[in-house]
Amino acid sequence: MNIFSKIFKFYYEGFRSMTLGKTLWMIILIKLFIMFAVLKVFFFPNFLSSKGDTKAEKADYIATEMEKRTINN
Repeated sequence: MNIFSKIFKFYYEGFRSMTLGKTLWMIILIKLFIMFAVLKVFFFPNFLSSKGDTKAEKADYIATEMEKRTINN
């Protein structure tokens, strides 16, 4: 039997026989969804979109900011 099919069968049988584990995995997946989908919208806005409309303007903004921070250090 192929090594990948052995690994798949191992995990498949393990998850199939779980009772409490399925509930815990569901809680983990819900928490990950909240962290990456919901919180991103509220706490991590697209800051760079306010600095320019084109990629060139955004790149110029980043370059000037990096130059400023390099000179100050």
